[in-house]
Amino acid sequence: MSRPSIRGTPSQSGYASPQYPPSYSGHSVSARSSYPQFLSLPETLKLQVSWALKGLLDAFRWDIVFTTVTGDPEIRGNVLKSLLLNALSLTSIYVFDLLLQPMVRDQQKWLHRNVGWFYQVLWLLPVVGASLYLNTTWCAVVAKRTYALQHGSRHAPPPSTYSGMLTALAESAYRGVMVFTSVFVSFVLSYVPLVGPSVGFVFFCWIDAYYCFEFIWIARGYTLAQRIRHVEERWAYYLAFGFPAAALCMLGSSLANAASFALVLPSFIIMAMRANPVPSHPYNPLPPSPTSPPDAPIRYPSPFIPIRIPVFAPVIWINDAIVSVLSVGIGKGKGDRRTTIQKVRRPRGMSESTVASVEEGTFDERIEMKTLGSPTPSSPRVGKGSRRSGAALDRRKAD
Repeated sequence: MSRPSIRGTPSQSGYASPQYPPSYSGHSVSARSSYPQFLSLPETLKLQVSWALKGLLDAFRWDIVFTTVTGDPEIRGNVLKSLLLNALSLTSIYVFDLLLQPMVRDQQKWLHRNVGWFYQVLWLLPVVGASLYLNTTWCAVVAKRTYALQHGSRHAPPPSTYSGMLTALAESAYRGVMVFTSVFVSFVLSYVPLVGPSVGFVFFCWIDAYYCFEFIWIARGYTLAQRIRHVEERWAYYLAFGFPAAALCMLGSSLANAASFALVLPSFIIMAMRANPVPSHPYNPLPPSPTSPPDAPIRYPSPFIPIRIPVFAPVIWINDAIVSVLSVGIGKGKGDRRTTIQKVRRPRGMSESTVASVEEGTFDERIEMKTLGSPTPSSPRVGKGSRRSGAALDRRKAD
């Protein structure tokens, strides 16, 4: 028996014999290049601190607010109306907290004891409720006008299909529930022992930043899932941006905090319209240098610092629970389970673009156009009468 050649001489079967030892230089280079590369922990910490400082700087751009308000009469009018009405709400709240409540605290007569209750029901709650409702309308006008001044009239077109309008209505209702759920979660977090107040304040920073940027995201056509992901992947920037508003809204009672946030919301919306949240690419935070090759590998942030923090996970979980309870209630009220609102789950194998098209209400149109465009064999439809006549003819032939 001859020993196989080490150099790989041709054999009788036409295949070259293997080399000893085998060479894996090409495979090792490709495997090393395909393995993800990470930034170091100090580099990632430095990037996160720089993003937080950028968010804090963008939250103090009062020069932009002054220039925008004084330069456009429509924005100036809506900001002044919001300022006056919310100032009236704050004055009414502090008149009750600092004057009326101490005066009637130890009174014996029934009327004197209930003066504060009458003041709250007949004056305070209607004024604060009306100011919050009108402030939402005025803030929407301010946001649209500021966006038009910066980007022109380019904005996401409203949904034109029936499914798109239903999706928009459902998303608006979901947003309304999300506001109360966020306040409830922050209220619950504040009662956690030791770390509760700090955790609740940090959560409130993200919530305030979300609602300051929500108008520009709606104008750009972002879905609810895209907005939440945008905040969670840039958590350092939005934490710092929401810090001033959250700090201002933690100084008084619940009504006073709500009125204070409504007072400063138009200004922070204007700042958000001119802001540039960083990083642009959370999974590739360092932009390529001019000297780097075009096929340079992506350097991910350090795995010891999360890229995405699920800030809104408890809010979404409570919202889904409320929606499912309401869906069951609607189904039982009508007496038919088929009328219940079913949850839309992401099927296996469905891409993110398909999910986005479902959320935007255009997925049904694609299916419909595909069905209409697909060639189908033209066969006459056989009704019940034709089937019966055919059966009778067969019996006659059998007889």
